[in-house]
Amino acid sequence: MANNLFQQARQAVNRITNGQNVNPQDKQAARNAIQSAYTDATPEEQQELQQLEQQLQQKNEL
Repeated sequence: MANNLFQQARQAVNRITNGQNVNPQDKQAARNAIQSAYTDATPEEQQELQQLEQQLQQKNEL
């Protein structure tokens, strides 16, 4: 289950970082996916989830 949530979080962030017309709901969905994935993530997955969060923050600053 955690692996599925982790994959969903990764895909959501990829859609945002690769998309040009991203709405606030997409960004919130990606944040929610990341937070849900943290619960059962391995330490390695948690580290990647932190990187995904940073990517979202950088995208918001552009």
